Amino acid sequence: MTSSVNSMIRKITLLSCLAVFSSLTGCAFSAGGDVTAAPFDGQLPTAYDYQLLNHRGRAQTLLQMVSELQKEDVVFIGEYHGNQASHLLEMQVLAALHRRNLAANRQTVLSLEMFNRDQQAILNDYIAGTIGEKYLVDEAPAWKNYLGSYRPLVEYAKQNAIPVIAANASGDIVRCIGRQAEGYIEKLDQTEKAYIAKQPFAEIPGYSEKFYGLMGGSPDSPSQHQRQAYLGQITRDNTMAESIAGALEQSPGTQVVHINGSFHSEDHLGTVAALKRLLPALNMSVITPIHLDEFVASQSEKPINERDDDFYYLLNPQPKEFVNSDYMKKVRKEMFEKAREKGESCK
Repeated sequence: MTSSVNSMIRKITLLSCLAVFSSLTGCAFSAGGDVTAAPFDGQLPTAYDYQLLNHRGRAQTLLQMVSELQKEDVVFIGEYHGNQASHLLEMQVLAALHRRNLAANRQTVLSLEMFNRDQQAILNDYIAGTIGEKYLVDEAPAWKNYLGSYRPLVEYAKQNAIPVIAANASGDIVRCIGRQAEGYIEKLDQTEKAYIAKQPFAEIPGYSEKFYGLMGGSPDSPSQHQRQAYLGQITRDNTMAESIAGALEQSPGTQVVHINGSFHSEDHLGTVAALKRLLPALNMSVITPIHLDEFVASQSEKPINERDDDFYYLLNPQPKEFVNSDYMKKVRKEMFEKAREKGESCK
């Protein structure tokens, strides 16, 4: 009985959400290659499908969204790492903005969370064609999902002479901050200090509440582990913001397209707020992913028009990573052991 009632509630909720779209024309991108001007029917048949919404929750076509994004100084595209719809949208937005900027004689720059400042030289060599992809992937090293997720972006940049920023903080330094807190940066030499922001721990209003809430803590009384993890997080955000600011200051009028995990940019917090602190006059837009099932479930609690970002895209969630709890524990134990071993290499 309870199961049937819950099923009915879900159906009613879905129908009420779809009513928002019933009289609207939007961008239902399908894996078949069509960007169709048709009302969203609440279905995303494949892993590549997505539905665009503006900040009012109205369905958008890719063309409509890109037309608005064209005027911005920085476009943040939040992603769910490894989600095919995220990576497809990123490629489409980068290519569309680049074509428009090219016609307007405006420079486009691609900025990536997925490469760190200490990897910039190798990334530059790859873009210049002096090393091959195998060298880039192995020696940078690139993220494990680089070939399936970020290769299209980097190849497009390479083919079209688009500068690529290795925007993130050094992973080794962030890891050691996570173990030793603020004092660790006093151990860095000048070369190493250049791999993180000048003010790595600059506070981002509202961000600690969100971060600690996700970790099951409170900004008023975080555990030592939570606080050190937060210091690592804001080191990444402040460094990515400073990297983007540097590109804009070096080449005024440039448009930067920055790709990061959704948490770094959603609600205009994280890297977005850190960049706003550095360059308050910037015009920026944030595109944020929402899993379709979460969107349906959250509409009654916090509708899209009460959120803070500029565009959203609904997408399917990835498959469950684990079903067997014993295997999950085994994998995570191995992961923690590797992290501990790396942490022992800190100065």
